[in-house]
Amino acid sequence: MKGAVCSVRGSAAATRAGRRAAFMNSATHNHGHAPNRFAVIPTSIRLNADPQYNGKGVTIAFLDSGFYPHPDLIEPTNRIIAYHDLTRERPSLDPQDPSESWQWHGTQTSVAAAGNGHLCDGVYQGLAHESQLVLVKVSEKGRITEENIARGIRWIIKNRERYNIRVLNISLGGDEDVPCSRSIIDQAAEEAIQNGIVVVVAAGNSGDRHSIPPANSPSVITVGGYHDNNQVEGNGLDLYHSNFGITADGTVKPEVIAPAMWVAAPILPGTSLYARAEALSQLSSAPDYALSSLAHELEDKAELPEDLLSAEADAIRGFVDNALKQLKIVATHYQHVDGTSFASPIVSSIVAQMIEANPKLTPGAVKNILISTADRISNAPAIRQGYGVVNARRAVELAKSEQHALNTVGCSPPRVSDGHVVFVYHDDNAHSVALAGDFNGWSQPLALRRNPEGLWMTEIKTPKAGRYQYKFVVDGNRWTEDPSNGMKTADNHGGLNSVLVIE
Repeated sequence: MKGAVCSVRGSAAATRAGRRAAFMNSATHNHGHAPNRFAVIPTSIRLNADPQYNGKGVTIAFLDSGFYPHPDLIEPTNRIIAYHDLTRERPSLDPQDPSESWQWHGTQTSVAAAGNGHLCDGVYQGLAHESQLVLVKVSEKGRITEENIARGIRWIIKNRERYNIRVLNISLGGDEDVPCSRSIIDQAAEEAIQNGIVVVVAAGNSGDRHSIPPANSPSVITVGGYHDNNQVEGNGLDLYHSNFGITADGTVKPEVIAPAMWVAAPILPGTSLYARAEALSQLSSAPDYALSSLAHELEDKAELPEDLLSAEADAIRGFVDNALKQLKIVATHYQHVDGTSFASPIVSSIVAQMIEANPKLTPGAVKNILISTADRISNAPAIRQGYGVVNARRAVELAKSEQHALNTVGCSPPRVSDGHVVFVYHDDNAHSVALAGDFNGWSQPLALRRNPEGLWMTEIKTPKAGRYQYKFVVDGNRWTEDPSNGMKTADNHGGLNSVLVIE
């Protein structure tokens, strides 16, 4: 079934523009847009991101349950260059159409990555707020099937050149962890990567030791979560209850973790919560002398109890503050959300910054840079966090100077060739790299040599059939698993060893 491809509806342009202007004016009447006393840390500050890069010239595709043409994406310039509904439930986007519950998730993920903060005075901008967007709706009557997820990915592959799609964010998943060869979602995700699209996927939120397609796909960047208790300089970071562990194919997920709590996201316009948040925000900012009369005016919209209308200003203000806190409202049109669904688009926005800094980056190079620049939480198990917390600024900095295509590095185990196993490692800052593992007793690391392209390489005679654990030793003292090999196992010291399988 084919759906429609379009930006926000352009027919009868003058009429539509007038209606949209009226909508936008109504969104700015009688209240401010500044964050309230329950504000969360903006993503750019939380990640110390480089403000020079905002995803300009990069198209991010979002596969989700549905979308709303949020002002943060279409004002003052519409950056939604394509919208596709697999089910034709809503073949076009128009802010005048009634909101549906299935639109909230995709709206929040896309704005978290690429919103420009139009309705919050720019405070809660996404890191890729100058990127263009392609939005693909895969739900039908709120239900998402594996077939539709795979169809959505294939549509993006087909249209990648038309819209210059470089990044695909998927904050949803299939039914069960199965080998890649048995999952139509995983196969589609792998095909997207082979066609030059960086695929970023949410790990899931149940804390289970498994991942579901496409988060279990070997080549995607699977994103788990962490939280910082909404403190810029607090008592450290804690892990979110993300899914993790060894997939049916033997790879370890996630690769990296990103903020999964206290993330600012838009409230879906046209909903009762949107109207109530406006009313509560008006009350919160009103002076005491005007609070009583304003409470009478906004009683129904703010859902105030009747007995509160005759109360003192302190009582009204206390109720309003409690409501704002319970509803997680951080500004008139925003609330804070949690889940790896939002950690994933944050990483997608970092990827857009990286590609803006260096358009020649391949998916393998992007993945290698992200994991090589991440920082592990020292007191947390490695298997739950992969390579650790994404470092936005460092990833962009390394992306700018990256010269290698890294097509031989990124998502595949060491390759067997002519009776030898070839190992490749990428670290431009390393002065020496050696290989240690079961096959050399760990005690006599084998030195790698740097080839003319700047990659560290070595080979060993293919050992007999079996499973072998190994690590690289960088500069003689830093032991690290192989970033190009997703198959890993615990090293009994809080870290991971890479696994080589010879059959």
